[in-house]
Amino acid sequence: MSALIVSPVLVPFVAAILCLLTRRSRRIQRVTNLVGAVALALCGGGLVALVTTSGVQSVQIGGWDAPVGVSFVVDRLSAGMVLITGIVALAIALYSVPMIDKRRELFGYYAMVNTLLMGVCGAFLTGDIFNLYVWFEVMLMSSFVLLALGGERPQLEGSIKYVTLNLLSSAIFLSAIGILYGLVGTLNMADLAVRVVQLDDSAKGMVSTLAVMFLVAFGIKAGVFPLFFWLPASYHTPPAPISALFAALLTKVGLYVILRVFTLIFVLDVPTTHTLILAAAGSSLIVGGLGAIAQNVLRRQLSFLIISSIGFALIGPGLMIGLGDRAYVDASAEVQAVVLLGLAGSIFYLFHTVLVKASLFILAGSIERWKGTDEIGRLGGLALERPWLSVMWAIAAFSLAGVPPLSGVFPKLALIGASFRGEHYGIAIVALVCSVLVLYAIARVWLEVFWKPSPDGEGGASERSRATASPAPAIVLSILIVAMGLGAGPVFSYCREAALGLLDPSDYIERVGVLDPGLDETEAQP
Repeated sequence: MSALIVSPVLVPFVAAILCLLTRRSRRIQRVTNLVGAVALALCGGGLVALVTTSGVQSVQIGGWDAPVGVSFVVDRLSAGMVLITGIVALAIALYSVPMIDKRRELFGYYAMVNTLLMGVCGAFLTGDIFNLYVWFEVMLMSSFVLLALGGERPQLEGSIKYVTLNLLSSAIFLSAIGILYGLVGTLNMADLAVRVVQLDDSAKGMVSTLAVMFLVAFGIKAGVFPLFFWLPASYHTPPAPISALFAALLTKVGLYVILRVFTLIFVLDVPTTHTLILAAAGSSLIVGGLGAIAQNVLRRQLSFLIISSIGFALIGPGLMIGLGDRAYVDASAEVQAVVLLGLAGSIFYLFHTVLVKASLFILAGSIERWKGTDEIGRLGGLALERPWLSVMWAIAAFSLAGVPPLSGVFPKLALIGASFRGEHYGIAIVALVCSVLVLYAIARVWLEVFWKPSPDGEGGASERSRATASPAPAIVLSILIVAMGLGAGPVFSYCREAALGLLDPSDYIERVGVLDPGLDETEAQP
């Protein structure tokens, strides 16, 4: 069991090393990357099966008991995210073969992809807030290399904005960790959940300040309004497989951490902290929707749609303001139902949007390869030229817009329903307006790119480009999107149990096995 819990970190780590050792052979690197992606997806499936049958599981690295040792913890949320990561990694591995040029392959592309996946999975599984920072830095370094790999001017411009804002985020994050450790004396997240609530009233005000610092740090990494502008400035600049990998995973790690720490640790001043989350959700919804309408470049439009998706995923934790100063287990049945429905909807939406964003960016890259441009005004005629590509785009795009029976409609209904039921009418109306804006933006692309006649002499691609522009991985993702919609009942049931585990973290804390606050940490040594 211990090996299974750490395997999502070990598998890409080994794959990255093998890719570096075989860097002169493109074929061996491709095979290694593909095998690693398959293994990662299988590890994710194993973790989902484990937590479904046995509940939260934990392992302590190096033989030191918690909270002194390094904890890896897996619950339904983290297991689901690892599984989705493995699926995306497999799709990107297949897509990279025709789409990544020889120069990038020989200069470490596959090694950096696996290093990025290692950082992503480490962030999902760690039970220690300092090691969360470490895994974020692993992600930042590898993503910066991938973003700049190739040295093209647009890439370098985008990467400077990307790394500058993310370094600022890391500085805020590390500062908050240092202050939190000085205040509480521990970095284990389960132990923090126990000790923070035992602080005296004078220290609780500092915890609220730290919560805002963490929210800013994670908000930058997630691309939350008003901290998002690095995202549309950078995500369209690298090759399509890199854009697809970033769009699917990087911002979602920030969202995952917000879900984790603002249900486990920072729950002392819910009316303040979670009101900020709800305000950030509403602002991201509107800005993302309006920004998508204004764009004329396909991948830039999709970048703004990421921002609107972030807004939807933040509604669930924002609805925790209904708890006031009470713990979830102490709230009334009606408040519990609203909060649980909202958080389950956010988790469902998080799972759904990872697949949808990966599919849309893969398809956008294929369109650019086929037509030679991704400017919406210069595209057209794809419904007749590539009908299968049109079907795949329709599945992913209209799922994002929330068109039934695709997967996007069910978490949106849960989030909007929970907002109305909890009498948070403002965010419910904003979510409805954003849904209309997103639908308009997607319908515009659908008409302009696929049904408008192709402009004469515009957007031609070479025969080689056309031959290699296969969006086959998007077909697999589209099947999963449809399956998630048709099987929404079991998926939502899983998300509901994951949300219940976040709102009542007693099992999480017990499985980690943190020490009693009065026990001397030296007694935990082996």
